[in-house]
Amino acid sequence: MEQYEPDRLSPVQLAATRRSFLSGRASLTRRSLLRAAAGGAFAVGGAGALSACGIPPAGKGRGGVSAEDHSAGEKVVDFSNWTEYMDVDESDKRHPTLDRFTRRTGIKVRYTEDINDNNEFFGKVKPQLAAGQDTGRDIIVLTDWLAGRLIRLGWVQKLDPANLPHAYANLFAQFRSPDWDPGRAYSYPWQGISTVIAYNKKALDGVEVKSVSDLLDNPRLKGRIGFLSEMRDSIGMTLLDMGKDPAKFTDDDYDAAVARLQKAVDKGQIRRFTGNDYTSDLTKGDLAACIAWAGDVVQLKADSPDVDFVIPDSGYLTSTDNLLIPNKARHKTNAERLIDYYYEPRPAAELAAYINYVCPVDGVKAELEKIDKDAADNPLILPDKAMAARSHAFRLLSNEEETAYEVKFAKLTGA
Repeated sequence: MEQYEPDRLSPVQLAATRRSFLSGRASLTRRSLLRAAAGGAFAVGGAGALSACGIPPAGKGRGGVSAEDHSAGEKVVDFSNWTEYMDVDESDKRHPTLDRFTRRTGIKVRYTEDINDNNEFFGKVKPQLAAGQDTGRDIIVLTDWLAGRLIRLGWVQKLDPANLPHAYANLFAQFRSPDWDPGRAYSYPWQGISTVIAYNKKALDGVEVKSVSDLLDNPRLKGRIGFLSEMRDSIGMTLLDMGKDPAKFTDDDYDAAVARLQKAVDKGQIRRFTGNDYTSDLTKGDLAACIAWAGDVVQLKADSPDVDFVIPDSGYLTSTDNLLIPNKARHKTNAERLIDYYYEPRPAAELAAYINYVCPVDGVKAELEKIDKDAADNPLILPDKAMAARSHAFRLLSNEEETAYEVKFAKLTGA
């Protein structure tokens, strides 16, 4: 039997994973700014599994491996998601939208919050997927770059459009055809993640910030600027400011962006590269402005009148967390029904009102206005057409590119 070694993570990639897990977007729960902050750091699990070799392939190329669908006889669906990435009631024990799905369909959702980091979760499920075994999960939620990797490996199943009428009709235009899953044959977005510029009006003290150039070049902001420790976000926003498309850039473009950031580091313009911990510095005014995640900014604005955001004229970066059905899932039809349910306006609006990330469902504004008028009017949750037109995605990287780029970015950040 042909032996197969899935994408092996280099030491540099593993270091980047640890940075993400300890201080990046994964380090705080999705609702940590409104609820009790999560303390401590997680160890990256499954690192050894990430480099395991000699595992036979479950599928080659696009088109995953299905199993007998037990949906008709087993009215359940097993759903693995990130922590605190679902609406909850006042008791903090029940998920209203999931409960309503069960009452309507009779399908029980066994919901598990067991995803804390993309690569950690990949290490957990990779041996089963590579061996052609059921992971025990019918739906998983992964960020776009890892979703693309699983699609490329043939480890997720192609979706049946007949079971996804709402998803097909209501998917917001900007998310319809990413380069890693053209036409959304294998995935649908759970939520969008926008990268913008956030600032503290009091700390700026009259300085105008409208672009990444303002962050990097204004001497009045020296030592009070933050960039993110996530390579795609910081490099992507810098590329846009340089007039380059993050979906089409070259090695030379990447190197130029690194050099531009390095110049700002050398002259002390950038205070530091951060994960979610920028939120505290921004609120206190230790950072006057920074590259930030919109989901954080929504919560910070609710608690601090000094915090606001700006979308540069050059555009902003958007990524997605995505719903996928892994190979050998026992309840594919039930899973597709649940995916489609979250593309109906009412449950989509309820979810958006609770978690405050970018809603990928078009046509939810009227429903969201009934729940939270401010959320319905917030372009960080429901981008209007003008804002959506300024959105850009960071292109899918080959394993070789990711290794080379992370080496250069690690030198830049001192990681």
